[in-house]
Amino acid sequence: MPKTVHEPGRGNFFEDFHLGQVLKHPTPRTVTDGDCAIYTALTGSRHILHSAQPVAHALGFKDRTVDDLLAFHIAFGKTVPDISVNAVANLGYADVRFLSPVYPGDTLSSSSTVIGLKQNSSGNNGVVYVHSVTHNQDRELVMEWKRWVMVHKSDLSRPAPETVIPELPKVVTVDRLHIPSFFDASHFETAVTGGQRLWNDYQVGERIDHPAGMTVDDSDHTLATKLYQNNARLHFDEQMMASSPFGRRLMYGGHVISICRALSYDGLENALCISAINAGTHCNPSFGGDTFYTWSEVLEHWELPGRKDLGALRLRMVGLKNLPSKALQDTHIEQNGKRVYHPNIVLDLDYTVLIPRK
Repeated sequence: MPKTVHEPGRGNFFEDFHLGQVLKHPTPRTVTDGDCAIYTALTGSRHILHSAQPVAHALGFKDRTVDDLLAFHIAFGKTVPDISVNAVANLGYADVRFLSPVYPGDTLSSSSTVIGLKQNSSGNNGVVYVHSVTHNQDRELVMEWKRWVMVHKSDLSRPAPETVIPELPKVVTVDRLHIPSFFDASHFETAVTGGQRLWNDYQVGERIDHPAGMTVDDSDHTLATKLYQNNARLHFDEQMMASSPFGRRLMYGGHVISICRALSYDGLENALCISAINAGTHCNPSFGGDTFYTWSEVLEHWELPGRKDLGALRLRMVGLKNLPSKALQDTHIEQNGKRVYHPNIVLDLDYTVLIPRK
């Protein structure tokens, strides 16, 4: 009899997924102060709630919090071995809700449910839609999100599944934003961030061209992706990617989000935390050696029910590679009669932040 060959780390290919499938992802992760320090070193993030313990205490938190995006990337990284280790590309996010603060010392565990499938016309791959949730060690729900990812097929002879594309909300509405009851920004002092603008000072429709740029080397994004325990092959295997259409390894799109968020600090200094990610698209690939810039647009200016100390800003964060933000006034160009993303636009993210009011 032929021996069964076990393939450790094979992961799931498109034909392995089925609608309603529940995947409990292994290896819970305790987030440490060291993780936070490395994240700061790799991104330059300066957001005050994650940086200064006395300020976090003054705002009602028991400790400075883990950066929202570091927590998200770690939670996301738990899902990769089961969902996207064989990915062609991560395509987008929706309905991302941050539901409880994460502190150094917390342990995060994730699980996912398959909510949609669509095989592509080539028959070589397909899109998998999942709803993922993350809990801490006390079984508190920390965050949840939906994403869709294009995954290779291994057995091209397997028939296509029934196409199911889930309806996803375009925005996390203000009534679904979670604001901890202890969060008190009524005595917030702008001197701690160096930025004077508060919620009242922003206007719907305004654009902020953030001045700084950042070049991300292969070593930077590789180390960051290891920090997140994201083992998707397209970020690490240079030989495999040499034969791909890209010809080289791709930068993890989540790290691009982190770089752009860090660059957005100048102009949004008092955006204390992320409450939701409404939608997101990785518009074009990014690679080691790319230099990133970003601009933000104010989409919505929301009052929070029962709160006079905090307001919410719904923002559009646009990331560019190798082109300063002021060089482009639009994210799209005309190509063959269609509007498509400009080739230098790498990120188009719709997200919501909490910011103190006057």
